[in-house]
Amino acid sequence: MELTGFITLAMAVALAWPRAEVAQQRIVLLPSADGSNSAVVVQGADGERLLNTPYAGLEVMAAGSTQAVTFTESEVRARYAPVLEAQPPRPTSFSLYFVSGSDSQLTSESAQTLSGLQSFLQSRPAPEVTVIGHTDRTGSVAINDALSLKRAQSVRELIRQTGIAVEHMAVFGLGSREPIAAGAQEGLNRRVEIHVR
Repeated sequence: MELTGFITLAMAVALAWPRAEVAQQRIVLLPSADGSNSAVVVQGADGERLLNTPYAGLEVMAAGSTQAVTFTESEVRARYAPVLEAQPPRPTSFSLYFVSGSDSQLTSESAQTLSGLQSFLQSRPAPEVTVIGHTDRTGSVAINDALSLKRAQSVRELIRQTGIAVEHMAVFGLGSREPIAAGAQEGLNRRVEIHVR
């Protein structure tokens, strides 16, 4: 009888004892590939929490509340090695600049960038490439639209010549709709952006 009473009391204490809440999800901010600052805002039951330091993290509990945690780089690499190794390569972008009015003549500075782009593409097993052509703001909308598309197609052909399949490569011409410079820097608008994932 005493043993049964003890077991009943032990069960009651165990059920009444406050249990530590177990994290249902963990969010860890990784450093950006280029070393620039990055951040993420996490919305939990207890409001918004900002993570803006590499390896800072939050544990999200079952009730939705969050608890701050911080890891070292070595702890993250040890704990999440299989996940980190399974990540696809980070997206990379290149810009090639054109001589005014031309859809095929690159500026002399772009020759080195083109060489780097070609080497980079050959190092990727199956790159997903998007090519976007742009123009400066001289000329009509129709002329700029056609020129920007021809520039993008010209770059796609340069990529094809390196042995990269271009059948599924997205190619767009945006004309003068997205300028990045004005005045003396107008030449920066005569560009093709290549985004590689």
